[in-house]
Amino acid sequence: MGTGEHPILQFGTSRFLQAHVDLFVSEAAQSGEALGGITVVQTTASAASTKRTEALARAEGFDVIVRGLAAGKAVEMRTNCRSVREAFHAASDWPAVRDRVRGPVQVIVSNTGDNGWALLPQDGPHLLADPAEAPASFPAKLLVLLHDRWQARPGAWLTLLPCELVSRNGSRLREIVVRLAREWHCAEGFIDWLQAQLVWANSLVDRIVSEALEPVGAVAEPYALWAIESQPRLQLPCRHPAIVVTDGLARFERLKLFLLNLGHTVLADLWAKGRCASDMTVLQAMQEPGLREPLEAIWEHEVLPVFDALEQGEEARAYLVGLRERLLNPFLAHRLADIAQNHEQKKARRLQPLVELARLHTPGLQQPRLQAVLAGD
Repeated sequence: MGTGEHPILQFGTSRFLQAHVDLFVSEAAQSGEALGGITVVQTTASAASTKRTEALARAEGFDVIVRGLAAGKAVEMRTNCRSVREAFHAASDWPAVRDRVRGPVQVIVSNTGDNGWALLPQDGPHLLADPAEAPASFPAKLLVLLHDRWQARPGAWLTLLPCELVSRNGSRLREIVVRLAREWHCAEGFIDWLQAQLVWANSLVDRIVSEALEPVGAVAEPYALWAIESQPRLQLPCRHPAIVVTDGLARFERLKLFLLNLGHTVLADLWAKGRCASDMTVLQAMQEPGLREPLEAIWEHEVLPVFDALEQGEEARAYLVGLRERLLNPFLAHRLADIAQNHEQKKARRLQPLVELARLHTPGLQQPRLQAVLAGD
């Protein structure tokens, strides 16, 4: 275990975070461009997550393998990531987690999965005063920790950087936490602090991380992006070529959500309905005409017209060129069975907003294939 002097607190142990945030901070640290080390907190009861947490807690570093195609050329690099300095399980180490947030934490990062922001009925205001019991839901955990921070260091800046694939994720997470604080009858001074003193950053992450290494580590593609919306007092965990601070986050969100993520979900839907091999990968699906041709038709006839209406068509077509190279990466075993997890929630997040945009901006556009996926036909 470390000393607790690490300025980045990360909720989640996923392979994605290992190959994205953790790797960026590790690489930036080599040139003095990182805030410092990361404390990781496991938020679920998953046995696989616990195994990763135990490995991360040794603070010995882990490998991230980046392999794939970049500008048509094969790339493979293995990096020992050493940014994670300590790791805790919220259920058993909650006092230590609460202690960390009272200290010099400057950035809180999260990636809690598709259902990670759901509130749970067992959480209540008694948890603010209970030093040992961790709340069950992530928003309640965050509320307790922020309440501790408010009491200990009300004048210190703090940036929250959720990485969950939710449009305007920082603003949405703030709404959830503030609403919960009101339900718990927290002090108005604390609620004002939540809304005015903290920086809730909207961000978008984009990297395909296809495999986990055991007991910890990951295999990822060369492409990586962390687009973060610019705002006053924003504190980044590091400076890195893949981190872009922008005033146009919505443009990045639409490209990723309605081309990459929508494409993944459409392929997973076609895979499931076609009773394809259980271990089929994205690469294999892209090489199978019965799966790729419907996807290409959706992109061409049901998605790109929406981008055209939003005056982003040229940008979307350029993104698609690179995206096809990413999906045809011969070095990543990205299984459709993994993508198909939480399929209904993913359809609602990745397809439904595009259909709603089409109603607003291209009311005559027919989207029969997308409608069929949404309907489960």
